[in-house]
Amino acid sequence: MKIALIGYGKMGKEIEKIALNRGHKIVSIIDVDNRYDMKGEAFASADVAIEFTAPAVAYENCCQAMEAGVKVVSGSTGWFHQHEAEMREKCEKEGKTLFWSSNFSLGVAIFSAVNKYLAKIMNNFDNYKVSMEETHHIHKLDAPSGTAITLAEGILENIGHKNKWIMGDLTNPDGTVTPAAVQPRATEIKIDAVRRDEVPGIHTIKYDSDADTITITHDAHNRSGFALGAVLAAEYVKEHNGLLGMNNLFNF
Repeated sequence: MKIALIGYGKMGKEIEKIALNRGHKIVSIIDVDNRYDMKGEAFASADVAIEFTAPAVAYENCCQAMEAGVKVVSGSTGWFHQHEAEMREKCEKEGKTLFWSSNFSLGVAIFSAVNKYLAKIMNNFDNYKVSMEETHHIHKLDAPSGTAITLAEGILENIGHKNKWIMGDLTNPDGTVTPAAVQPRATEIKIDAVRRDEVPGIHTIKYDSDADTITITHDAHNRSGFALGAVLAAEYVKEHNGLLGMNNLFNF
């Protein structure tokens, strides 16, 4: 398979290594200093583009790749929900293909399934108060993380007395805390965020009562799991069309 990489930071380099090890060919690498190459022949020859950049440029990157006739796998967070309707229309009416996920880790996919199942059980026990915390490296621009939002949405789908998530406290890289703008109502789920060191990603969901606490956590050790998942998604996308996500790749 021919792959174009959009974004050549730590994730891009890890994806490149795994893709090459799986027998794929990297035909184009797009970074901040050569974005114009997305209009070139090498980029257009790719079967799939894998995009890991920043929220401010991810939407435009995906649109440009689609215009070049290249299917897209995007792991950039902080942009998709704002443009989801437009992306769905491009896929359904214009024949484009986008596989987007807030997290490509197999472990997170399993964790997400466990999260939904636990929430379905906890729907019957409103004496437990649910909350979340996510921890990431200091370079991450969006908070809460896209993965935390996806996990929160999984809870909202299964707990009837919850209808919204809100941003909680933010612990900054220097250790200072930016408090939540508002305190959560009984119908809301608070997501606290921590920015610390080079943490790849930790997500914790807690159900707390006067009697006890139930906690589930996913703790990524490095970026390899995310990179492998992105390459697996690209392999899936080569043979499939439309607006796709991890539910298509892993049907738990």
